[in-house]
Amino acid sequence: MRMTVRDVMTADVVSVHEKTSFHAVAEELLGHGVSGLPVVDGDGRVVGVVSECDLLAKEEYKECSPGDGYRPSLRTRMRHNLGSEGSGYHKAHGETAGELMTSPAHVTTPDAPVVLAARLMDRHGVKRLPVVDASGRLAGIVSRRDLIKVFLRPDADIRRLVLESVPDGVDVAVRDGLVTLSGTVERRAQARAAVRLAEGVDGVVAVRDGLAWRLDDDVDVPVRGGA
Repeated sequence: MRMTVRDVMTADVVSVHEKTSFHAVAEELLGHGVSGLPVVDGDGRVVGVVSECDLLAKEEYKECSPGDGYRPSLRTRMRHNLGSEGSGYHKAHGETAGELMTSPAHVTTPDAPVVLAARLMDRHGVKRLPVVDASGRLAGIVSRRDLIKVFLRPDADIRRLVLESVPDGVDVAVRDGLVTLSGTVERRAQARAAVRLAEGVDGVVAVRDGLAWRLDDDVDVPVRGGA
């Protein structure tokens, strides 16, 4: 039922070695049209991520240097002094991917649910996650754009998965990822559970609850939509 990172990740991923030069990193970023790359060691294990922001730290350092009368913005000066993802000073003077990268990298695994990968990105404010195997070796990469693919799941597939999850007596209709539940179940708790289960199916945008029940679990008397 749950889509995993393996279902949406890019397996053919470009990476750079930790000893890759600044110039070569810039060429890889521009040549492949990406904003960040995993950095690996000699065994292919992910040791960090290098991004456009890491490279731009060098330009920001130049802007902060005296001599031309230019005074950069406060944000630029703070990034230079503190660094948004580590030491701005060391990134500004870095010559290799290993010196420029953000480390350790936030990573995920192929079998991780898509929702957990999304939460990890949100928690750490990153746009992509290297995907690693059990040995920590690079297996792919997943981006925010990849995670959106979950909402392209066909309505027919969503309806089948919801029907497999909810109790008997629940009718399911799906249009553009919007699930509508209708019908009558025995108890109110079953109706609540049906909504939660439908919401948990990957690809569901929202759930409209049109369910009725025969007995309220709290008072155990016939209510809404009684028999």
